[in-house]
Amino acid sequence: MLWLFKNGLMVKYTTETLTNKTMSVLSGKKVVLGISGGIAAYKTATLVRLFIKAGAQVQVIMTPASKDFVTPLTLSTLSKNPVFSSFYNENDENAQWNNHVELALWADLIVIAPATANTLSKMTIGACDNLLIATYLSAKTTVYFAPAMDLDMYKHPSTIESFAKLKQFGNIIIPAESGELASGLSGEGRMAEPENIIRFIEEDLKSKLPLKGRKILVTAGPTYEAIDPVRFIGNHSSGKMGYDIALAAANSGAKVILVSGPTSLQINHSNIELIKVISAQEMYDACHLYYGSVDVVVAAAAVSDYRPKYIAEQKIKKAATNFTIELEKTKDILASLGEIKQKQFLIGFALETENEIENAKSKIQKKNLDLIVLNSLQDEGAGFGKSTNKVTFIDQSFKIEAMELKSKEAVANDIVNKIMAHYE
Repeated sequence: MLWLFKNGLMVKYTTETLTNKTMSVLSGKKVVLGISGGIAAYKTATLVRLFIKAGAQVQVIMTPASKDFVTPLTLSTLSKNPVFSSFYNENDENAQWNNHVELALWADLIVIAPATANTLSKMTIGACDNLLIATYLSAKTTVYFAPAMDLDMYKHPSTIESFAKLKQFGNIIIPAESGELASGLSGEGRMAEPENIIRFIEEDLKSKLPLKGRKILVTAGPTYEAIDPVRFIGNHSSGKMGYDIALAAANSGAKVILVSGPTSLQINHSNIELIKVISAQEMYDACHLYYGSVDVVVAAAAVSDYRPKYIAEQKIKKAATNFTIELEKTKDILASLGEIKQKQFLIGFALETENEIENAKSKIQKKNLDLIVLNSLQDEGAGFGKSTNKVTFIDQSFKIEAMELKSKEAVANDIVNKIMAHYE
């Protein structure tokens, strides 16, 4: 644990904050990798490995000519999927055909690398004589292509025209690099290195994320209010809802400051800065420290309403039959943020056991909220320590939107969608 001086306050950073690992934007993506017949095809083994390492699923489609440069067995082993290169298996009279439409619809993105002059020309004019081109022509998603050819071919007017037309079609070129070519010449036309292809696609995907450029503060978990060095007042919040919201926002491109009370949960994302606190006062200080720089606040933490007025310096001995603790109110973090709200979109949570709707509406007014997420302990499957939640959204104009029981990950996505809608 490390304390750093920031903006006039001491801020506690955990090892999670300092060593937060990067989760690729490619994680969970379904990638069709199309390989055409050029010498650069030998690099696709590395390219497949890097996609898998980034967390993507990979389905390889090879043109017949590309098998002269790299074997389907190699790519099948690396991708953990069968490699397709024809519409059907000619050696098996009972084989089903490889459906190019299904392959195209399965993909979140299609990458054609290497894209030879011959393949680029076919893509341009729709010369559908192999499975890869048929899949490309059926695509409904983003298509990237990485040209690979000798320098004179790369600069030929027909190639330049292919580039222009493919861009008009909405395809995205991954520019070729300069270097030694298969002919022995040196110049432009060399396929981008696999690492650079991955980096190019990641940066392009990030630039299109809906919350790119937004900064969001999320609070999560319980707070613990010390009675003595051993005991505390707390609650049963696991922090899962707040952590899921932080991850959903980060995956949508937002920079997230996650202020978390004590929890066993971990989170790894390059867009998330994790600030761990213990007490309501520490959470209050952290929220006010960052509040002026954020666009959105999602207050999902279960903050203690009261704390012991006096904290014993030593462990309290079990002596008397009865024991009384004098409590005092903690600062209302959400209300304090509402009082100084300027541009921020402020989202609060309400966990109620009775008069749920009316109590939630009252909190919207008292705390100057833009949206409240209502939980009821009366709903089965909702509440602390559950993997599911059932919420009702109520906005500033008291519009009520009751949701069905969902996983907390799905609820988090619903909340992030509300944020996106606010900025549309």
